[in-house]
Amino acid sequence: MRDNQMKKIMFLCTANSCRSQMAEGFAKEYGKGIVEVYSAGLMAAGVQQRAIAVMKEIDIDISKQQSKKIDADLLRKMDIVITLCGHAEETCPWTPPAIRRIHWPIQDPVGTVGTEEQIMKEFRRARDEIKGKVQELMKDIAMGKI
Repeated sequence: MRDNQMKKIMFLCTANSCRSQMAEGFAKEYGKGIVEVYSAGLMAAGVQQRAIAVMKEIDIDISKQQSKKIDADLLRKMDIVITLCGHAEETCPWTPPAIRRIHWPIQDPVGTVGTEEQIMKEFRRARDEIKGKVQELMKDIAMGKI
């Protein structure tokens, strides 16, 4: 790949409903002009309403994003594949050695039990953790480190 080409990134997690959707939203926001962004899951389960809500709190709209199952052909065209959960890391289809694989073990807020306030706090925690990782990744890509 030439350095002046946009990198293709795919974020993967089990259901493509929360963490990978947030990562896609952040990468589209912070990676304009340097990355093409995709997300997918081992299955498609729809986008979590709470994920949409916490992203909207910081003015990033992911409400139009779609939950998608992994397309193996598209996956093989990526420069970087990032898994956001252990299950996706373990079961993600094989990728050629030229594709950089990164794992971000972000705790899933979807299974959180408690009050709505406690649940939303977990969604915000995941959002903020993902935001920091995506910002760092975009900085590294822009500087040519990746």
